[in-house]
This record gives sequence, C-alpha cells and structure tokens, in this order.
Amino acid sequence: MDLSVAAAGAMDSMGAFGTARAQGRRPLAVIGRDPRASGEFLEAAVVAGLAGSGVDVLRLGVVPTPAVAYLTADLGAELGVVLSASHNPAPDNGIKFFSHGGVKLPDAVEDLIERTLSDLADGAAASTGRVPGDGFGRVRDGGPETGRYLDHLLSTVTSGDGGAPLAGLRVVVDCAHGAAYELAPRLLSRAGADVIPIGTEPDGLNINDGVGSTWIGSLAEAVTAHGADAGIAHDGDADRCLAVDARGQVVDGDQILALLAISLRDTGRLAGGTVVTTVMANLGFRKAMAEAGIEVVEVPVGDRYVLEAMREGQFVLGGEQSGHLILLDHATTGDGLLTGLQLLAVMARTGRPLHELAKVMTRYPQVLVNVPVEDKAEVAASADLAAAVSAARSELGASGRVLVRPSGTEQAVRVMVEALDGGQAKRVAGALADTVRDLS
Repeated sequence: MDLSVAAAGAMDSMGAFGTARAQGRRPLAVIGRDPRASGEFLEAAVVAGLAGSGVDVLRLGVVPTPAVAYLTADLGAELGVVLSASHNPAPDNGIKFFSHGGVKLPDAVEDLIERTLSDLADGAAASTGRVPGDGFGRVRDGGPETGRYLDHLLSTVTSGDGGAPLAGLRVVVDCAHGAAYELAPRLLSRAGADVIPIGTEPDGLNINDGVGSTWIGSLAEAVTAHGADAGIAHDGDADRCLAVDARGQVVDGDQILALLAISLRDTGRLAGGTVVTTVMANLGFRKAMAEAGIEVVEVPVGDRYVLEAMREGQFVLGGEQSGHLILLDHATTGDGLLTGLQLLAVMARTGRPLHELAKVMTRYPQVLVNVPVEDKAEVAASADLAAAVSAARSELGASGRVLVRPSGTEQAVRVMVEALDGGQAKRVAGALADTVRDLS
C-alpha cells in the first residue's frame, strides 16, 4: 500500500482540504504509531504524503490508538492517522484513519480510498508533484500534547480536587512492549496507584511477544509474584484491556463490561439502561444483565458495529469479549487505558476485590473452532448445516448456545458452542465442525 497516497486520499475524500481552507487555514493531521520497526519509515511516508499535499502534520510518535482519536477531536484536526497492527505480531503493520471529531471513517470513504489506491496501482492516476497552492504543510512534534490525553483520562475518575482515586491499590500493568509503554504506567501512577509495569521495553520487534492481552499468563504470574491487587493488560496499540485478579485469574472483556454496566446503572449513568455487545458475548454475560435488569443490544462482531448501535440508540457503554470497550461519554473509540482506569476506580470506590466484583457474571465454558473451507458462504448457507445447528440447540436447550457463522476475514466457518458443562460444549462443537468439514 502507498501510505502517503492513502493518507492524502483520506483527507481529500472527506472534503477536509476544502473545509479547512474555507476557514483560511491549512488542514491539520495528527499522526501516531506503535513501536514496530516498520512504523518508523511508514510514518515518514505518511508525513511526506500529507505535508506534500499542503497539510500541517502533528507527529505524536509512539502513542496508543485512542490517544490519536482523542487528540484529533480535541485539537480540531481534520484527520487522525494510526500506524499499528494492534495485537498482531511485530512483522505486521497497518493504517487506521479517524475523521474530524476522532471517529472512524465511514465505510464509503474507506472504499473510495481503496479504489484510489487501486487506480494508482493500475497506472490510472499519478501524483503531479506540484507544490500545493498554499504551500507545503509544516511538520511539528506533538509529543507534549499527550499530556492533554492523560489529563482527560484522569478527569473521568476525579472531581477536580486533585485527589488520588486509586490510592491504596497495587497494580501490575502489562503494556505488551507496545504503544502504551510510557503512558499507561504514568496514568496509573498519577491516579495514585502503586504501579509495577511490565512489557515496557519495546525494541521494534518484541511487540505482543509473550506479553500483553494476547499472552495473559505473563501478567497473571507478575500479579501473584508481587502480591498486587489487580493486573491490567493492553494490546499493542492499547485499545483493549483485560484484567487479572489478585489470585491470578483472568477477568475478560465480558466480565469487565458487565461490572462496568452495573456500576453505571447504580450511579444513574447507564443511558437507556442498556449495554451493547456482539454475538460472541458469553451466555453468562446475557444472563447477568437480565438478572440486573439491564437490556442488551446484540450486534455482529466488530467494534464498528458496536459503535454504530451505541450512537443510534444513544447508549454510553458497549464492547467485546476481547476487551475492546467503548465508553462513549469519554471516548469516541475503544480505549484500553480508560477501561483499565474505570475498572480500578470501581475497585477503589467500593473497596471490593476484583475477584468479588467479577462474580457479577458466571462465564459459561465456551469452545471456538475455526474450520477452513473452500466456499464459506455456500457452507454457511447449507441446509444440512442448519439442521445440525438446530439439533445442537435442541440438545443444549436454555443452558447453552450455538453460533455458526462465516468468517469475516478468511475462507473459514467459525463454530462457537457454550454450555454449563465444558465437556458437552467441546463434544457439540466438534460434531458441528465435522459437519462443516464434510460440506466443504
């Protein structure tokens, strides 16, 4: 991908050039990245493409994805750009755009950018190389602006009295050798916690390697070794948050979402008495919300769909089992630092340990099987598969759940089965996976 063209194309596709220049100024873009080695030269390409198109660039350096989203909105920028592959291994990398206001680009705009890139690859378009009418954009270091982001996060748990809302808590934070390696420990320390950081030595190659939310065992070991009250795990770009209690037990995104939903309800801040989640949410989450009198809106897998439903219904809380939670009163996208801060604040405010708070829901055993196929749409639509799914649901009854769907990213069909008994869940999932293989 030609990232310089993609970035300039994003600005043009949103009409950002015209909007800013109608106000007598050059457009502004905010750029951040995670510590991957490839991010250094990809950042240079994006900066060159934007500045060469007459856009001023604020280069934040290594910062979490949600920091870019927040600062795009807070600084009134026309575009936010993140160079990161999130929870993926170090050799991977990618680009994400935020439009004015710090929200993700609409699908139509992303499609237009992809078509533009395709045209360039086919030789149908080319850069003129001309100097923009208003001159080249200027590039400046925006590192100090991250203080705005931390101040904002702290404001969500303080009343402006300069107190220490996490005082008395000992917390291990695992930054995955990623984008939050500096900011996450600093945030929790400023909030008053006794912080033990791990995963804070990025070398460009070790991001998500044996640490972070995809390798939660490292955090569990550190929490028990240090006698901490809790542990917080982020992924490479820190838009996710998982937790570990003092006993070393994992508290996943569904559990965090459940306890935050109940906390917001108890303080009268859960808009519409509703939380948004995806079809992958554990059955235990649904049962816990029903018992708490909280409505659940279910959407397809993907934070985009979660956010769309939240905006449409004017809800303030939604998220995924992966720990990608959106607190719309405070952020426009998933923010792992914000999620962790809110979770720890509930512990501090109630004086209850995390393992006790997490009991608001019981996790049902959940078995996931990814079955490669030649034609995922054809297999997923098969009458034989539908009959097998129906039989499985009848066997499990109200104490289980079955979800079979085509993958959104690869030629595969995903099988998910939940049941009170883990052995039964594994057996039913295996049988359904065999049916999928037979149909392929």
